[in-house]
Amino acid sequence: MPNLTELLQLYGVLIVFAIVLVEQGGLPIPAFPILIVSGALAMSGGISPLACVGVAVLACLIADLFWFHAGRFYGTRILRLLCKISLSPDSCVSQTEDKFARFGVKALIVSKFIPGFNIVAAPMSGALGVSKPRFLAFSGSGSVLWSSTGVALGALFHKSVDRVLTFLSAMGTTAVLGLAALLGIFVLYKYLERRRVRRAMAIARIGVPELLSLIAAGHEPLIIDARSATARQLEEAIPGAAFFDSCEADGMLVGVDKERHIVVYCSCPNDVTAAQVAKQFLAHGFHRARPLQGGLDAWKAHHNSAQ
Repeated sequence: MPNLTELLQLYGVLIVFAIVLVEQGGLPIPAFPILIVSGALAMSGGISPLACVGVAVLACLIADLFWFHAGRFYGTRILRLLCKISLSPDSCVSQTEDKFARFGVKALIVSKFIPGFNIVAAPMSGALGVSKPRFLAFSGSGSVLWSSTGVALGALFHKSVDRVLTFLSAMGTTAVLGLAALLGIFVLYKYLERRRVRRAMAIARIGVPELLSLIAAGHEPLIIDARSATARQLEEAIPGAAFFDSCEADGMLVGVDKERHIVVYCSCPNDVTAAQVAKQFLAHGFHRARPLQGGLDAWKAHHNSAQ
């Protein structure tokens, strides 16, 4: 096996480009460590720090533009796909929508430092109609900040990084297997964390046909939209739905009959947000509170099939 340091010195720029591109494309391969290693090697003259930052920024922009156009053309569908394939817990991914709504396209400057946020920031920019020049300006600034921070940290702590590289090079194949094992453990941890969130949100659900039956029978179920403010901009709510605000949750409960049917829906995978809100109602004695199975997608699919 080639010496690890020599391999990085020979193909460092290409390795940086490939790993950053793959990570920004959505795969769970942490790219920030390779930027740190590149910064450390730059101190010994083995690699150009400007070249590393340049190729990292290029890789970021390629991936960001891809997701930007995907968001522009496919809107909420691409956001839901990203939520489904993301290793982050469903609740963490869905909450990033409100972060984007709070800070707007400026959030792209720091999005790459925030797990879960980076995966939706670019497609959400496209879905919300942000202009391409404005998107490129903030995405490029964020990419430069993120890339240069990693390289700068490597240069600052180059002695420590050099010792680690020397140790890994001496271990040869064992080091590669060890790094692969660590990556596998990371992926397994995120997978188990997501399963934990799903188990915690285990709760009886109501289907769209049953909800329509309640409406037809005159039960007047209280339908609550638990989506983020940004998600509401992208898709219309179910007619007559009340918007849930976590800051005003107690006020929403006042005056509601505890025997009334309450149906909560969202647009996130596995109805996680809706289940969280429904559990809050159950905790306050509203024993007929349930999340809508399949959320807004199920509601729209049912009505589209009926037309």
